[in-house]
Amino acid sequence: MNKKGILVVVSGFSGAGKGTLMKRLVEKYDKYALSISATTRQPRTGEEHGREYFFMNTQAFEQLIDQDELIEYAKYVDNYYGTPKAYVEEQLNAGRDVILEIEIQGALKVKAKLPETVLLFITPPSAEELEKRLVGRGTETMEVIKSRLRRANEEAEGITGYDYVLINDDLEECVDEMHGIIQGEHCATVRNSDFIEKISNELKGIMKGE
Repeated sequence: MNKKGILVVVSGFSGAGKGTLMKRLVEKYDKYALSISATTRQPRTGEEHGREYFFMNTQAFEQLIDQDELIEYAKYVDNYYGTPKAYVEEQLNAGRDVILEIEIQGALKVKAKLPETVLLFITPPSAEELEKRLVGRGTETMEVIKSRLRRANEEAEGITGYDYVLINDDLEECVDEMHGIIQGEHCATVRNSDFIEKISNELKGIMKGE
């Protein structure tokens, strides 16, 4: 079966628990790598190059754009953020499944560019629970929370463009479901064309020898 890793793009509502879910997945199963983005913003206290981000200047980042060395990129508040192809390919070729967290528009761009990418959307079991989690953080004003809920309302319209939707109600159950989905994808026929061709040719050879 296919030994190359799979690129998995994870999106979800703010407050759905994406970060916690992915962190637990990597802790629980020694088969995953979290994608590291490149950025032109300055490192914050405690951040390290090659761990949180690949930090670079604008000229170097724009060179990656010109050379088509990014899977996707965007510009926020005068800084670039993007996913370097080289790092992702290195991990995939080593047999590790790469998890990339980005918003819906970016996820759909990745899928259009790399059709074998698996898109996963993470959601809490209800809108009421989503609001409860956002309020429970205790870090944002009600105005900000309302804006996040409005954004979630817009994002909900794009969920059908994803391959799978995962309800993050119980963390451990959701982690195991996510792992099962990704590992099941390794058996997809589209990822095993070489094996299918090999066994088909072997069978033809046997029939000729009859």
